[in-house]
Parts: sequence; structure tokens; C-alpha cells
Amino acid sequence: MRIRAVAIEAQFSPQHGTFGKSIYLWTMPRRSTTTDWWKNYFDAQYLLEYEPLFSLERDRQEASRIVEILGLPAGSRVLDVPCGQGRHAHLLAEAGFDVDGLDYSRDLLARARQRGTGSRLRYTRGDMRALPPRWTGRFDAVLNLFTSFGFFDEPSDDRRVLAEFARVLAPGGVLVWHGGDRDGVMARFLDRDWWQTSNGSLIAQERHFDAMSGILTVSSVWSGPKSRGGREHRIRLYTPTRLAELCAQVGLIVEQSYDGFTDRPITRRTSEMLLVARKAGGGALVRPLARARRRR
Repeated sequence: MRIRAVAIEAQFSPQHGTFGKSIYLWTMPRRSTTTDWWKNYFDAQYLLEYEPLFSLERDRQEASRIVEILGLPAGSRVLDVPCGQGRHAHLLAEAGFDVDGLDYSRDLLARARQRGTGSRLRYTRGDMRALPPRWTGRFDAVLNLFTSFGFFDEPSDDRRVLAEFARVLAPGGVLVWHGGDRDGVMARFLDRDWWQTSNGSLIAQERHFDAMSGILTVSSVWSGPKSRGGREHRIRLYTPTRLAELCAQVGLIVEQSYDGFTDRPITRRTSEMLLVARKAGGGALVRPLARARRRR
């Protein structure tokens, strides 16, 4: 059975100084049985759909917070995986780090390269479950940001991804993981919403959460000046406790946790969490929580 979605566009009337409403009805896509949705999802439509979340100001704030958390010297090697359109990678390279970005999407890598590349910034296409063998022990920090985890059908693949992060980290290296917190997402669950993009496209989403599998399914439809359509993606959500357990299984010990990119601690209503985990050996590379500078 298809689920009908409703989008309402507000239209301003100069004559009456009021808003009218135009109502559009269309149907959500049928639940897909395709498990490898991530192979084709991150394209130009994805960039349009999530356009409201992307801004240079936000990118700079997040990159600045990452630099603060890591406390690494200039020239340190950082891997951003998956790097997407390079929102953070190019800013970290500007900050003086030696940065590699890896992503599976050709569309997002093309956008990332448009931002610029150089001796301190390189992009590679690949699968984060199997990072290049030559990267073993190469990086001082690995970044996994913007809920870029839990894509795969098998839970064992999530552990495999973490194991790859651990493999490419140098002893004492740091993983910064940022994404949805299952507890907080469920505490403030929004089953449907809609918004409008800069080109006038209307985007509507409906969300379904399966408590047994931990999988959040998001069905999207859009109607714009040139196209309309629908598709879905699925992400396995984790609690901070379970993610810390998975990290420990591959030799990464979570030392710090935050409510998103703030310096506030995680609570039961935290919808985005940021965890900092260290690989054994080499001494601590991140500052203790008590010494972190307070952000006002």
C-alpha cells in the first residue's frame, strides 16, 4: 500500500496582504527491496533535497569545532570518510592539515574537486568497508560525519567499517564520529515534514522506524520546475552505548562524547551525537573533557 503525502505551498497575495495555500497530492514510493540504495542516492537530487542544511557558515563552525577537539598540529594527516562534497575536507586543508577524502559517489566527489585540490588535499573514490591497503597506520585522525554510518544491510558491515577506521589510524590516532543518536531521534521523532528549495521544488519526507532492526527508513518525494519523483534511503541508528561497544571491539576507546558539535554532554534527548575514540598506543591526542575551552 502506498502512503499519500501532502505538501502545502504558501503563496503571498500583494492585493490582500495575506497568504493563500496551494495543496499538492502525490504518493510516496513503494518500499524498496534494494539494499544498496547508497550506490545511487548521493547525486544532484540529494544536494538539492538537503540544500537547507548546507551553508558555508555552518561548515566553518563545524570544522572549527573539529580542529578544537583534535588539538593536532599543522601537517597532521586527516581522513574524511565518506567525505561527500568536501564541505569539511577543504576547510581542514585550509587550516593546515594534510587531508584525504574518500567517497563512493562520483557526483559528490566531482563537487568536492570543484572546491579545489592540492598537495594537502586529495580525493579518492572507494567503499569505506575496504579502504586502500596503503593507508594502514597512515592517519592521525579519521572523521565520519553527518550520519554517514549504518548504510549497509548487514550489521556486521558497520563493525567492518569501524575496523577499517582503526586499521588506517596510527597508534594513538583519533576517530571523530558524528551522527544520529537513536535515543534522541526517537524522543523527538518526526514522522513527516516538508520544505521548499531555492529552485522552487517541494520536498516531502515520511519516516518509519523499525525498533527490532534499528533501521530508520526515509521515503522522499519531490515536485519541482523540471522534475518530480520519489525514492527512499535507510540508516541503522545506534545508541551511544552500543556504538562505544562496537568501537571497543575493534580497538577504539571512546573518551569523549558531545551533543552534536557543541561542548555540551549527551543527554537522553540528544538527536545528534559526536563521539571521540582513540586507538591504543601513542598517547592521548585529544584534550581531556575538563580542559576543553567552553564555547558561549
